[in-house]
Amino acid sequence: MPSATQTINELNAPAFSFELLPPIKGNSIQKVFNTIDLLKEFNPIHINITAHRDEVTYAKNEQELYERRIVRKRPGTVAVAISIQNKYGIKVIPHIICCGFTKHETEYALIDLNFLEMNDVLLLRGDNSKAERFVQTTEESNKYAIDLIHQVNDFNKGILLDNTIIEPFDNHFSFGVAGYPEKHEEAPNLQTDIEFLKEKVANGAGYIVTQMFFDNAHYYNFVDKCRKEGITVPIIPGIKPITILPQLTDLPKIFHIDLPEALVIELRKCKTNEDVTAVGIEWATAQAKDLLSNGIHLLHFYTYMAVKSVRKIAEQIY
Repeated sequence: MPSATQTINELNAPAFSFELLPPIKGNSIQKVFNTIDLLKEFNPIHINITAHRDEVTYAKNEQELYERRIVRKRPGTVAVAISIQNKYGIKVIPHIICCGFTKHETEYALIDLNFLEMNDVLLLRGDNSKAERFVQTTEESNKYAIDLIHQVNDFNKGILLDNTIIEPFDNHFSFGVAGYPEKHEEAPNLQTDIEFLKEKVANGAGYIVTQMFFDNAHYYNFVDKCRKEGITVPIIPGIKPITILPQLTDLPKIFHIDLPEALVIELRKCKTNEDVTAVGIEWATAQAKDLLSNGIHLLHFYTYMAVKSVRKIAEQIY
């Protein structure tokens, strides 16, 4: 099976990919399969599986003292990924993140993935736990996505964390990274953010998947700035249909993005979530059609809370 990077670069017709969350701890993987069953007829070239760090909470114990508790809400990214690939024969791209994982945990994940012949990953910094937002990252963890990239590149060369040198694996990891058309929340400006992105590409990132956006002008501006900086790899637009009214405020707050005024006006007219979903489908469909008409072959959809909406959009464009 060719790498995701190779497949993406060779596309010459509209293509479809989407992102899934692993099930909540204790839940059946059948919910994941149900999502795929709704979307598989559109021939996704790959499915992304997110990774989630442990959540840290603080609660009172029997002595009325607060104690630190770790909760893992969504375990099993690697297990979910191999289950999907085995069941459907569709390429799966697990996310590998820095936050919440040590370098040694990352190395073991790479060993497991290589053993399973799953050599495509998306490398991300990930988000700090809310309870540990201001805790400094230790040397045991990769601090930034570029550090994670260096670890994967060393692994591809056969260099392990303990400086053991092994025979390089036959199938090297191919990887993509994230891009932010409206800049990452911690970047001082978009230009600086693109300079960091350029470094990731220079160190082997084969493609870029963008954060969701609701104004295609942001995407086109981002791509233009990237190209002017010499970034030539594919930049895949990420699309998410809005489905419930609280997302009108939640999405800008959580993902640090702007919603176009025309979309906001239509959403504020909605009386029910069914009305919101209809507006979300119409808006995202228009986005998708515009992107395809401008020569973008691959569209990537974020399906969380929006699987049926994504299906209705795909029915109109594929």
